[in-house]
Amino acid sequence: MTGTGAGGDATAFLRGLFDAAVAAADPMLCVPAALPPRPAGRVVVIGAGKASARMAEAVERAWGPVEGLVITRYGYGRPTRKIEIVEAAHPVPDAAGRDATARMLGLLGGLGPEDFVLALISGGGSALLVQPAGAITLAEKQAVNAALLASGAPILAMNTVRKHLSRVKGGQLAAAAYPARMLALMISDVPGDDPAFIASGPTVGDHTPPADARAILARWAITPPASVAAVLGGPTGVLPPDALALSKVENRVIAAPAQSLDAARAMAEAAGARVELLGDAIEGEAREVAMAQARRALDISATMAKGDRPVLLLSGGECTVTRRGDGVGGPNAEFCLSLALALNGAPGIFAIACDTDGVDGAADVAGAVVTPDTLARAAARGLDPQAELERNHSHGFFAALGDQVAPGPTLTNVNDFRAILILPPDG
Repeated sequence: MTGTGAGGDATAFLRGLFDAAVAAADPMLCVPAALPPRPAGRVVVIGAGKASARMAEAVERAWGPVEGLVITRYGYGRPTRKIEIVEAAHPVPDAAGRDATARMLGLLGGLGPEDFVLALISGGGSALLVQPAGAITLAEKQAVNAALLASGAPILAMNTVRKHLSRVKGGQLAAAAYPARMLALMISDVPGDDPAFIASGPTVGDHTPPADARAILARWAITPPASVAAVLGGPTGVLPPDALALSKVENRVIAAPAQSLDAARAMAEAAGARVELLGDAIEGEAREVAMAQARRALDISATMAKGDRPVLLLSGGECTVTRRGDGVGGPNAEFCLSLALALNGAPGIFAIACDTDGVDGAADVAGAVVTPDTLARAAARGLDPQAELERNHSHGFFAALGDQVAPGPTLTNVNDFRAILILPPDG
């Protein structure tokens, strides 16, 4: 477990840990284990999220062809025999998602108590399930969504607002299927793995009032359009958890960040590292989380002697970025850029931060790697890392160094993966 520079053994090892974390959340592994025997009678499959098409593929492998409709991100479709896969925009919704959601609601209408609905829900579903409430237009919904994404608001706050501006979130999708029985299988991408916030809880009730959504918009200085203010000024369609229309729904989380971190930890320990788990539900500004973890890494490095075991700091969760500049970036790449600055070329410390869905922010890049010579190589190319951080241009920074991690669609989503490897001194 040694290496210097972006191509060394240490970075390859870190990339292997990320790959192991992603593999542990593959729907082909977790969905079949959670499926009951195929129910008798009519079975309808619905779903939304970056993992939903892969989940649908797993369902048909286990059950055979099934009618249904699933919405996933552009580029994340999978071959299915009967379940229709629709691709739409993420993280800002589009007309394709809106139209597919309307068709999904039509598919659920008229079901009876003898029918069975399987809902496949994963992160990304908040943007892919689109039916604005009240008189809110798609353009207004897009504007609010984009403002939330740029504000630095944590994911649970964003999803609270999304629920109250929707006709399908906060249990409303499940209510559309009542009185049919429903099993919702979920892959979690939210800190704490609360089913009510995975994809904004389309099959789960919520006690939050519209006033909470109004307070979140005010807290993050977002002025809503008049139509949004009107919806949040009165009762919304979000159902309480004990609503009759949700009484025939079972919600089950089948994959979560903790499982993926456990897979990475096992791999690292097998390679001889001592692993320190910092948490699977870390939130906060990416650059600030990076500075805190850099301090921990530097403290460990200062106590290490030749021959000591390497130390690996592992963490998950969902960091945020408050958009201040005009650059292209995402929480994981911004974490890496801030980390590199805080480490300031400290020898023997390597890191990776990637989103397990393969998409960091809105870019088709999962994240980046950091090496002891990151800043030196940047200086050789005339790059100013502090300036790039201030303009939120972390993707551009790591692209120039060739240190981006771009696995393509991973077909799952269990949130951010961060690993910092601290090697002992050579002599």
